Amino acid sequence: MKSNEELTLIEEITRNDGTKYIEISNMVQNGRAELAAERGFIKEVRILQLNIPHSAHVAKYEQYINENFTMPDEDMDHFEEWTKTDEMNKEISVILKENHIG
Repeated sequence: MKSNEELTLIEEITRNDGTKYIEISNMVQNGRAELAAERGFIKEVRILQLNIPHSAHVAKYEQYINENFTMPDEDMDHFEEWTKTDEMNKEISVILKENHIG
């Protein structure tokens, strides 16, 4: 089943090994990441920016996420890091620049 999520925020996720990455997400997924941190699947998550503009780049990344991933439910037994193509990594870089992050 494909998702139909609207991505509205930028968050930083810290893996258990201490490395960090940026994700374009929403409040539901952020809540799941908080739950994953409580369960020890990741170390930490923090919101860097709320209510990001829904630019063409956000829409393109949103389509990629919705076509390739489903939002976890509260019964999750791991945290799935969304894998990204080189093209999607470029989209994230543009989104960060649009929002004056990094």
